[in-house]
Amino acid sequence: MKGVLGKAFKLLLKLVVILAAMGVAFILLVAGGLFGELPSEEQLKNIQNNLSTEIYSADGKIIGKFHIQERTSVDFEDISKHAIDALVATEDTRFYSHHGIDYRSLVRVLIKTVILQDRSGGGGSTISQQLVKNIFPREQNSIWTIPVIKVKESLLAHRLENVYAKKDILTLYLNTVPFGENIYGIETAAKRFFNKSAKKLTLEEAAVLIGMLKANYTYNPRLFPEKSLARRNVVLAQMHKYLFIDDKALQQTQQRPLIIDYQKKKSRRQLAAYFRQKVRKELEAWIKVNPKPDGSRYNIYTDGLKVHTTLDSRLQSHAEQAVREHMTSLQSAFETHWKNRNPWDDDPAILQSALNKHPGYQKMKGAGLSQKEIMKELDKKHPTSLFSWKNITEKELSSLDSIKHYLNLLHAGVVAMDPKNGDVLAWVGGIDFDYFQYDHADERTKRQVGSTFKPFVYAAALENGSDPCKHVSAARTVYTNMKDWTPDNADRKENTLKYSFKGALAQSVNTVTVKIMEETGLSETISLARESGITSTIPEVPSVALGTPSISLLEMTRAYSVFANNGAYSDSRIITSITDQSGNVLAEFKNDTPKRVLSEGTAMMINAMLQEVVNSGTASRARRTYHLKNALAGKTGTTQSNADGWFIGYNPALVVGVWVGADDPRVRFRSTGLGSGANMALPIFARMFQKINSDRGLSNISKARFTPLPASLARKLDCVNSKEDKNFLQNLLGIEKKEKVKKKEFGEKKKGFFDKIGSIFKKKKKDE
Repeated sequence: MKGVLGKAFKLLLKLVVILAAMGVAFILLVAGGLFGELPSEEQLKNIQNNLSTEIYSADGKIIGKFHIQERTSVDFEDISKHAIDALVATEDTRFYSHHGIDYRSLVRVLIKTVILQDRSGGGGSTISQQLVKNIFPREQNSIWTIPVIKVKESLLAHRLENVYAKKDILTLYLNTVPFGENIYGIETAAKRFFNKSAKKLTLEEAAVLIGMLKANYTYNPRLFPEKSLARRNVVLAQMHKYLFIDDKALQQTQQRPLIIDYQKKKSRRQLAAYFRQKVRKELEAWIKVNPKPDGSRYNIYTDGLKVHTTLDSRLQSHAEQAVREHMTSLQSAFETHWKNRNPWDDDPAILQSALNKHPGYQKMKGAGLSQKEIMKELDKKHPTSLFSWKNITEKELSSLDSIKHYLNLLHAGVVAMDPKNGDVLAWVGGIDFDYFQYDHADERTKRQVGSTFKPFVYAAALENGSDPCKHVSAARTVYTNMKDWTPDNADRKENTLKYSFKGALAQSVNTVTVKIMEETGLSETISLARESGITSTIPEVPSVALGTPSISLLEMTRAYSVFANNGAYSDSRIITSITDQSGNVLAEFKNDTPKRVLSEGTAMMINAMLQEVVNSGTASRARRTYHLKNALAGKTGTTQSNADGWFIGYNPALVVGVWVGADDPRVRFRSTGLGSGANMALPIFARMFQKINSDRGLSNISKARFTPLPASLARKLDCVNSKEDKNFLQNLLGIEKKEKVKKKEFGEKKKGFFDKIGSIFKKKKKDE
């Protein structure tokens, strides 16, 4: 028996030694930079002197900065002693005796939390380790990266203690720690919740703020005063336990009610918020593959980089203002349209989808609560700040109320580009970045594009040699090899007419567009779209002609630049150069040489056709309602059941793409008159151009003109837009035309007169 125990003990000892050796090796590898370089002590010394990255517009304006947090920093002497004592008592009682890592706490956490599965063991992070998390936010938090992150934070905490005195660490921590509501630092928190400086915080006020650090939403004194009061008293008890306050102070302070003097944050609308996030992503991608001369990585928040972009601050301002003006009235019309009903009343799955995405719902679902229990919790009311176009107000609302409110909101995206070189001049990814970070302009955001795809059908046909004045019947066709798919038009009266290319595009006639693509070829149409910069998946089905593919706003705007630039394609660009804080150029991003995609003649004819869309077609509201007299071309788009409204308009100097819709496509107008691209999206373009026309500095855009069509091309388009779909005898005898729905296979070649005669004789011979 002793021999067996001895062997087991030796085996266990070997295992412990091996694990310890592996642990040491792992720590050495992390310290050596195998899992990413760690800031040196020299770099840590410069934390207090961090230089933000500055973003510049093309016209030389600073449109934003990247910094660790937007905060107000104060010195140690300007922080209440009560706050310092409360912090140490609750977060790190051995703060003054350890050197960044509290090994006793780590052992306690290991035994109680990991081995005994007792969550009351608390956390083992010291104030120094928490400071590291504040300064260097975790990039990933998967189960595989946690050990690396924890070791990194411990090593950096140790280095911090080598560099800074204890009071400096406390100051840095309290200047960077988050208090929720986008509040960073104790000075900002003191002013928000108590309307005073951090230096003047009383004992109970300091305990409230320090108590929030455990869970800044749960213990927010404005939202949950009862929980905040209970947490405050726990902090006071900790301060008493570790002799920071006496019995009398504890008893008196714990008996006091919770009183706050909350100061609402003043809204500061910043220019190009969505664009700045796009710039951040591109900059981070560049940093990953472009190290400093010494091999270390640039820090986007501390190295004082200067990023020069293509954005025009004037156009950006006009675009944002146009969105605000139109979306205010459109949202009001949407709410009036639905009156006392909701889009999900007849389809509960819409609301359930929104619930499934809500973090609170997901958390409770994961905890095993039933649907009934979850809904009961979500229906509890609390002070809530809601976005509204009228004003942003705080009301007593439940989480369920908030979900329903936001589900009913319409959103928008705008991209403006210089067609000559692909430079992005304006970028609006949504209606308010503070509330909605989802970017509707980004390439990853794809929605059905509707009739905005049609110009590529007509352009492919022209490239294929089609006659734009050949009038095509708008009568419906049943395509028997496509499950009897039968394209139709918004106005059935159109079905008895014939249309030229210009007329069909101006009135967005579906049936004619499908027939033109059928004759040209599906693959030819898709190929042209690809060459024009559309990278999204385009299914090889005939409905492509009507805009069924889901494509991003950026791609569609970029593709229309081909028409505006007389058939030449340029890829989009948002950053022109990156320099260091001294102005030394680190990188330059040149425009690609434009690539010819369409013949110049085809591009000019498409421009003429799309000008007709604005002058007398589906986009004529630009002329009638908004009185735009500029040379303009464009195309509206409306998707199935009015889920998406599009308009892409342009002249030779500027292309502007606009999308409007709800986040859930099932939330929409029930009327095409209200839900069309002409009503939802075009007004943003029109309002933006009105502002451009009033801006003398942008006369190069407002006065831009299309090159006149050469006589040879003008003759090709010189025909009526539409005429009755009658043959010679019907015209001669004045017979009223009735639509005749045909049946055929998609792609089946149309028989000419002699083919029909021949088939009659073949049939007769067969009968004999």
